[in-house]
Amino acid sequence: MSEELCLQERYAPHNACYGCGPANDKGLRVRSFPKGEEVVASWRPEPHHEAFPGVLNGGIIGSILDCHCNWTAAWHLMNVRGEETPPCTVTMDYQIKLRRPTPTDQPLRLVARVVACEGDVVTVEGELYAGEKLCDTCHGRFMAVKPGHPAYHRW
Repeated sequence: MSEELCLQERYAPHNACYGCGPANDKGLRVRSFPKGEEVVASWRPEPHHEAFPGVLNGGIIGSILDCHCNWTAAWHLMNVRGEETPPCTVTMDYQIKLRRPTPTDQPLRLVARVVACEGDVVTVEGELYAGEKLCDTCHGRFMAVKPGHPAYHRW
């Protein structure tokens, strides 16, 4: 039995994004899966992702939450529009709150949900957990792009 494809592998297998691109061998390779009204992921940090021993770097935290929330927005737009593939979305803005040190000795769990949608703009809130402890949060806006935008054909 083959492993289930994540959103990134199913809809953008050639994407080389550092945070979520399946085609980037040196990237973080976040793998996002729809689960009801949320999109979830499990991601395992490695020692080279640390800010200092045992604690995840804040930039890495921002990257994985940004990409995961962006895919949540794309998945949402695909569903509300009744399309077969998600539109290419980009980050308009996002804010990360580092609530506590995020450990690197265990898999981390990402959870994201849409909180607003207006036209091509989707607002998403995301959370990063180590075990049952909420470590970090994200609040961002993501926009579907049109032909002519440099990212339009990346997926």
